[in-house]
Amino acid sequence: MSTTENQNIEYKQSWRDEYLKWICGFANAQGGVLEIGKNDRGEAVGLSESGRLLEELPNKIRDLLGIMADVDLVGEGKEFIRITVEPYPYPISYRGEYHYRSGSTNQTLKGAALDQFLLGKQGRHWDAVPVPKLSLSDLDARILKDFRKRAIRTQRLPEEVLKESDTILIEKLRLTEGSYLKRASLLLFHPEPEAFVTGSFVKIGYFRTNSDLLYQDEVHGDLFTQVDKTVDLLRTKYLKALISYEGIQRVETFPVPGDALREAVTNAILHKDYGTHVPIQISVYDDRLMIWNSGQLPAGWSVDRLTRKHPSQPFNPEIANVFFLAGMIESWGRGIERVMDACRKANTPAPEFREEDAGLWVNFSFPSSRKTSPKTTQKTTQKTGEKAREKTRKRILELITDNPSLSLQELANEIGISRNGIVWQIKKLKKEKILERVGPDKGGGWKILKEEGK
Repeated sequence: MSTTENQNIEYKQSWRDEYLKWICGFANAQGGVLEIGKNDRGEAVGLSESGRLLEELPNKIRDLLGIMADVDLVGEGKEFIRITVEPYPYPISYRGEYHYRSGSTNQTLKGAALDQFLLGKQGRHWDAVPVPKLSLSDLDARILKDFRKRAIRTQRLPEEVLKESDTILIEKLRLTEGSYLKRASLLLFHPEPEAFVTGSFVKIGYFRTNSDLLYQDEVHGDLFTQVDKTVDLLRTKYLKALISYEGIQRVETFPVPGDALREAVTNAILHKDYGTHVPIQISVYDDRLMIWNSGQLPAGWSVDRLTRKHPSQPFNPEIANVFFLAGMIESWGRGIERVMDACRKANTPAPEFREEDAGLWVNFSFPSSRKTSPKTTQKTTQKTGEKAREKTRKRILELITDNPSLSLQELANEIGISRNGIVWQIKKLKKEKILERVGPDKGGGWKILKEEGK
């Protein structure tokens, strides 16, 4: 009986020391099993020198990774070695690199992903890290005053706490660690958080096509301001309301319900990975509104699970706590559910969620009754989009055929779309087993496994 590789199992026909990276990846994730002497279908093919490996592997794992793993000889006739790795509560490195098992791939953690992983192993989040050289005098008293007004309306903080000094209030909000302020405090109450965190703002653009930007705005400042101004800009400048009348009362109906829009914007801010230093991006077209942020789903979650009634912890719980007290969110981890409910009540299409390596998309399609232009229906626009994606896909394969060493950014530059668009296309090509990456990120290349349609 054969099985396929997944998040918790990997097959190798013979042993190489580089497979210690896979063991490292299992230890840093949810644990797993590496079986040596099996093909990719999980079928035993036999293993030479099994006795020597049984003696050497436990020592190599211990000496090079600093962990213990069960190494067992399994089967009769075509024997194979099974290495069982438990998840470790602290970070495991191999020759100075940190690896992590995700799906059926082993990833080398770098940059913001590595920072987030190391913090997670310490039971901490990005927004809870203390910031040197940031003092209470750097925070904006006006923003703190506005927070008090919001909190009074919600009655989620005792009134005597709200009457305390700024110093005491910040401590009661759990935004300090010793004598330091946490990162969350500067995003929430500093007038210019970008002085400390590059990319901590929102970009909005109106597009005729993916490459034809008509106009754009940027929303800066504290996170309270970002939520309010972003929603206000979208409703007054970017979204067209249908006008109707109930008697003499004028009624404006927007393509995205107001509650759903505010929840989606707030959710993007709470779940953004600010360590990537990339702004939240909102793209508005004639037929849809798309919100992208550089956050990731919680471990073990899927896009499908987002639409069910399962609360999840925000990516930035310190910020979420203050937002809750200020009435910016109704409850922890229920943002997606509230978005879906608002769309159902307004009888508008539910948003589509799409995860990619670089972040998460939320796509609101406008009701089909709203024409995108005098001569263009939503269906026509979707077909046009599908043809554009097929053309992009074909062009990627052509460029890789000519030059297999092209980077993602070089592909994006050649084709004239965003790097995120290239990442999304590459992920689909890999999933369909048309394309694979050979070798490391630097120095490796692409390999086309088969022609499309075959």
